[in-house]
Amino acid sequence: MNENLFASFIAPTILGLPAAVLIILFPPLLIPTSKYLINNRLITTQQWLIKLTSKQMMTMHNTKGRTWSLMLVSLIIFIATTNLLGLLPHSFTPTTQLSMNLAMAIPLWAGAVIMGFRSKIKNALAHFLPQGTPTPLIPMLVIIETISLLIQPMALAVRLTANITAGHLLMHLIGSATLAMSTINLPSTLIIFTTLILLTILEIAVALIQAYVFTLLVSLYLHDNT
Repeated sequence: MNENLFASFIAPTILGLPAAVLIILFPPLLIPTSKYLINNRLITTQQWLIKLTSKQMMTMHNTKGRTWSLMLVSLIIFIATTNLLGLLPHSFTPTTQLSMNLAMAIPLWAGAVIMGFRSKIKNALAHFLPQGTPTPLIPMLVIIETISLLIQPMALAVRLTANITAGHLLMHLIGSATLAMSTINLPSTLIIFTTLILLTILEIAVALIQAYVFTLLVSLYLHDNT
């Protein structure tokens, strides 16, 4: 295999123009919609999953926080479909790009924090200084809490990027090993191929879990500021 290990993470181009935007817009087109009064099984299952996810994430929020429900549900659907499409052969996964994940994390985090400072500024400022802190430690704790607040969107983006990238690299390495062993030892090839199938199932689960974790953490940031 002479293919570069990181070739699948390079942003694709069409006639020299970046195609990442078209790929990002593609997943929403796969979500089925219905124009009929009675939905089929696929639409019914889709609506049930959306209601279940929305209910689980919005239960802890107040009325102001629940205004974000449409955005959060759209976010988890987008990340999940993008991650799953990236598991197809010869495909590109936008969520392996740190720049894209930061573009999702920073505005959502900033919106939640700004809402917190606007609606309940005393509680927002109280997070920077826990009650009962000794006076000599006040400047240090304020600095630490400020850094921890500012690093939240970076942690969101890096977590998603690292998990998706690591899974893709591992699948690529095991797939290459399967092809290399196919002409040498058939029993070993079957064992490695079985491992590849199990890893693919695991990656499908990871794609869905990471979408849920990303959205849940944004929801928790929103809950802390509303």
